[in-house]
Amino acid sequence: MAAFWASLIFVVLAEMGDKTQLLAMAFATRYKTATVLWAVFVATAFNHAFAVAVGNYLTHIMPLQYIQVAAAASFILFGLWTVRGDQLEGEDKRFSFSPFWTVAIAFFVAEMGDKTQLATVALAAKYQSPVFVWLGTNAGMMIADIIGIVIGIVLHKHIPENAVKWGAAITFMVFGMIGLHQNVPSYILTPFVEGVTIVLLAAACLVLWKMSGKTPEDDEEPEEVE
Repeated sequence: MAAFWASLIFVVLAEMGDKTQLLAMAFATRYKTATVLWAVFVATAFNHAFAVAVGNYLTHIMPLQYIQVAAAASFILFGLWTVRGDQLEGEDKRFSFSPFWTVAIAFFVAEMGDKTQLATVALAAKYQSPVFVWLGTNAGMMIADIIGIVIGIVLHKHIPENAVKWGAAITFMVFGMIGLHQNVPSYILTPFVEGVTIVLLAAACLVLWKMSGKTPEDDEEPEEVE
């Protein structure tokens, strides 16, 4: 169950403000919410089954310690990715089928190479419990998209970006640093190196935040969706 809960929590955090959550919110303005959620579920189930299979396969071709280090490093990268943020680039207008298949195909394609899919690969490799990782990531995706639809569409407000982005990013990077500390030999990852790494991560976060056009003081009030 540790794999399930870790997967659920990590995917909820990764999905907040992510492109696929924005996609679900955009589709919810055009189609019935139930149709959107069922399509998201089907697309996620297939997409994350593939991701779990890849993550599980890695455990058979690489030493476990290397996988743990790679997973920890990827969590740090996901944290930086979260700070940078995502935006839609016409993904909600790319396909024209029935509502269900339009959402399902668009969501499946958008999820390929997205950080929630990559997080699923890393989680499957880390926990070596494919069924529970798959269940957890699917549950996490549905929870995050329901939250996004309710807040973004029903209440006509954005998710408060600052709190969500920084909270999720810091959580990812803390778990990443813990993973590196546990799996990288102490003669390589010395306290000095860890300290320098934390400083560099903080600087990188601020740079990415500036590049995204935001400052930590922005978005004090939730903005209305136009």
